[in-house]
Amino acid sequence: MISKELLEILCCPETKADLVLDGETLVSTDKSTRRRYKIEDNIPIMLIDESEVLDVETWSEIMKRHGKSAE
Repeated sequence: MISKELLEILCCPETKADLVLDGETLVSTDKSTRRRYKIEDNIPIMLIDESEVLDVETWSEIMKRHGKSAE
């Protein structure tokens, strides 16, 4: 599990946007890129080439679930 302290200092490597912890992934709060990064063995894989780009609907649902703006 990613600690709250680590989550506060991590950011999207592409846009420097904040991240939200969603299950075993970290999701960028940047609407234009909508990147999701895997966490493997409690280690965030913060490589852009290994991230997934979410569709707008999925990204919006995650943002709403975590109290973030989907605008």
